[in-house]
Amino acid sequence: MVETVDVAEVPAVDSPFVKELIKQWRAQDTHGSWDNKSDLDLIAPYIVDKEARKQLPIIGDPDPEILWRVELFFNAVGLAIERATGCMVSPMMKMSHEGFGRQVLMAGRLIVVNKQLRDVHRFGFLTLEKLAEEGTKYVQQGVEMIEKFPEVAKY
Repeated sequence: MVETVDVAEVPAVDSPFVKELIKQWRAQDTHGSWDNKSDLDLIAPYIVDKEARKQLPIIGDPDPEILWRVELFFNAVGLAIERATGCMVSPMMKMSHEGFGRQVLMAGRLIVVNKQLRDVHRFGFLTLEKLAEEGTKYVQQGVEMIEKFPEVAKY
């Protein structure tokens, strides 16, 4: 059984999930354009405080950059689950042009994370701590699901 991480004990920037998310972002930079950016600058778009959220429309269509951010977030969740369990995890996202859809992470024939998404154009977290907490929660749920049904996850 994999140990669960108490997010309150680990500074958010040092949480395993945030480190995985940063790795995902760094992997996207094939030309070194972001080499001079700090890790926190890379993931800054995930932090949407109350003032920034007020500036976003209630209803809106997500642009490709936001969809990409959502993809990278759940890719990081999937890779963290893989590292913890040794089971390959595949992401699948289905999104309407209005920002409603579903994100699933699968291991074998098992759905390890199933997240209904809405208002994706407003995707973000109030603080870095909330980002780390939410990502870690999904990772822990995925690991628990694989531990509960290992024969399905490895098939």
